[in-house]
Amino acid sequence: MTGTDRATEAFVAHRNLLFTVAYELLGSAADAEDVLQETWLRWVTVDLDTIQDPRAYLVRIASRQALQRLRTLGRRKESYVGPWLPEPLLTAPDVADDVELADSVSMAMLLVLETLRPTERAVFVLREVFGLEYDEIAAAVDKKPDAVRQIAHRARSHVAARRPRGPVSVDETRDALEAFQRAVNTGDIQGLVDILAPDVVFLGDGGGVVQALPRPVVGADKVARLLAIAVEHLAEGSLELTQINGRPAFLLRFTEEVDSVTVLHVENGKIAGFYAVRNPAKLSSLTNPRTLTR
Repeated sequence: MTGTDRATEAFVAHRNLLFTVAYELLGSAADAEDVLQETWLRWVTVDLDTIQDPRAYLVRIASRQALQRLRTLGRRKESYVGPWLPEPLLTAPDVADDVELADSVSMAMLLVLETLRPTERAVFVLREVFGLEYDEIAAAVDKKPDAVRQIAHRARSHVAARRPRGPVSVDETRDALEAFQRAVNTGDIQGLVDILAPDVVFLGDGGGVVQALPRPVVGADKVARLLAIAVEHLAEGSLELTQINGRPAFLLRFTEEVDSVTVLHVENGKIAGFYAVRNPAKLSSLTNPRTLTR
């Protein structure tokens, strides 16, 4: 087997993992794919005879590239029009089976990760989600292991204070979805209010390109009224229940074109969050379900 064949075999074997790492750091499938390309270009120049653990080395390369891109994206987001949401991923059913992975790529969790500084986010994701050792993380973020331990502790505390409640059961999620669909189909406003958490939030991302909510809507009454108005405009479209980022979501189409994706976040048997993405640039990747891995 040639060196190129060996490099290709190792890269393909860990491609899903590398994509997952990059996506969790960036919240963008398009940027994660760019990171994969950059990782490959660097990987093929490496002398494989000097590499003891290809997986760890590839993760290090991908993490460095993603961290560099994350700093650039942070500057772009400062001028983003309206609320920013991660790029939605159409995920394969087995993603939801890995409870910890599904939680880490959920819209709610990715928004929490957005509140971390770039290096803190990288350290948290590599340690808490992928279980890398501190010396491996240190090599990826160009820090000393002791500094990484301190960053990890700070990031854990930050996330713990803001993270959503842990994953809910399948039955709990199904019951909430069925109640929500009944209320929407019958126009039962009170039924909508009853299935929403008191502090439910609705976020919309149009990126300044298409119409979307300019700011978050918070509270069961306000969100229920918003949903009731939205339902009146859905008659000409088709609504499909699917799985986005390991969570239930509704995909809205008009004349076969995807208009929006709305991801639901369930806590304590109630819907606590709606994350609606309409920015066309973030909907282009909704083709084939992705298999993520840790």
